[in-house]
Amino acid sequence: MQDKPVALVTGANQGIGLQIAKDLVAHGFTVLVGSRNLERGVAAAGEVGPDAHALQLDVTDAASIAAAAERVRSAFGRLDVLIQNAAISNTSKRPGQTVEDYARTTRPSNVSLDEMRAVWETNVFGVLAVYQAMLPLLRQTPGARIVNVSSGVGSLTTNSDPAFAYRSIFGPVYPASKTALNALTVAMAIELEPEGIRVNAVSPGFTRTNLNGYAGTETVEEGAREAVRVALLGKDGPTGTFTRWENSTIAW
Repeated sequence: MQDKPVALVTGANQGIGLQIAKDLVAHGFTVLVGSRNLERGVAAAGEVGPDAHALQLDVTDAASIAAAAERVRSAFGRLDVLIQNAAISNTSKRPGQTVEDYARTTRPSNVSLDEMRAVWETNVFGVLAVYQAMLPLLRQTPGARIVNVSSGVGSLTTNSDPAFAYRSIFGPVYPASKTALNALTVAMAIELEPEGIRVNAVSPGFTRTNLNGYAGTETVEEGAREAVRVALLGKDGPTGTFTRWENSTIAW
């Protein structure tokens, strides 16, 4: 087992995940750059530096998840922080189609069940599958932490407010997948609280990434801040919270 703390970031070959990896290395971590495509993961790890290592990890593939867990165990012997960042927003949005126009095709009355299943497979079931695979390693590390990268668009409280500007785009695909992720976060936090493992959800804000076609208003550096802050909380830190940058709580 190595002495340096180890963090695994899923979906870390680009965007917010890559920036989280860079920031955690700067804080003294060995970081495992989770990437569905190993070549892209290797390139991203090279960009981060010598304390980053590519890890082939497709969160929708059981064999990939099992192999990744075994590699973490055999090669590193520990896992201190798990950041569940891998996510997709859609599989069928057409080039040039606005978010509003796409949202009109994914109302509860007309949404493709295949589209909903595909997004939830990554954003919900993939998160749970990785959690289950990595939990034995996390349980061996006192004060381990899990950070689930969610989104403010998943807040039921916010979307229940008629004054919320983006209420009209709430639907069963990406927004509701983040609502489900929030529910998983609470369930995980309740399960692990007696063991001292902290589980929290964070919102990166509307960050310019491939997820939204680079339409966001914040940089990846800004988008990564809250996940890193929460990942660095000590053993006495909170659990079961949903926050954005500067420790602002988001209503579930």
